Amino acid sequence: MRHGNKNNNLSRTASHRAALLKNMAGSLILHKRIVTTLAKAKVLRKYVEPLITKSKNDTTHSRRVVFSYLQSKEAIKELFGPISEKIATRPGGYTRILKLGFRAGDAAEMAMIELVDFNEFIDVTSTKKKATRRRKTGTTAKKTVAPVAEVAPVQEATAPEVIAEVPETAPEVSTAEPTASAEEKTDDAPSKAEEENPQV
Repeated sequence: MRHGNKNNNLSRTASHRAALLKNMAGSLILHKRIVTTLAKAKVLRKYVEPLITKSKNDTTHSRRVVFSYLQSKEAIKELFGPISEKIATRPGGYTRILKLGFRAGDAAEMAMIELVDFNEFIDVTSTKKKATRRRKTGTTAKKTVAPVAEVAPVQEATAPEVIAEVPETAPEVSTAEPTASAEEKTDDAPSKAEEENPQV
């Protein structure tokens, strides 16, 4: 069990692991990018980045310290030459790991590790800062607004428009039964006074 042990020994002895990392670090420095398994790439990043930092200070002592790790004169020449010039202003983070999927033979997860400043396809010189916003979790995604196309101005009609005037409120129509008018009452039925005093 590896409780509390954050170092990945890659199922190798110490000498085998040291030889593996030395060769991979030399290849990375000479070729600027290599393809390997994801586990090896993560261990290699921790191994090679301190060596790249050492190359910023080009002294005999720094060269001897790095040479004790790499054991390659060509790699030392490349590291203290073009690489140290390019990474002079970068404060760490010299390598990038890109996942490549799974290997066909044993389904091992593959990755490419490369030096950030030597990728011709990605522009690393732009210093534009990314605008960030702090949001609460669980909010809805940003609404995308489609660009509005320019519309030609509408010409006004030359013929006069006729608008019918409509009264705001229509007269109320009663739903109750119609009542007889005063004249109808006098013609059809006798009044109360006539009923009380009939003429002879």
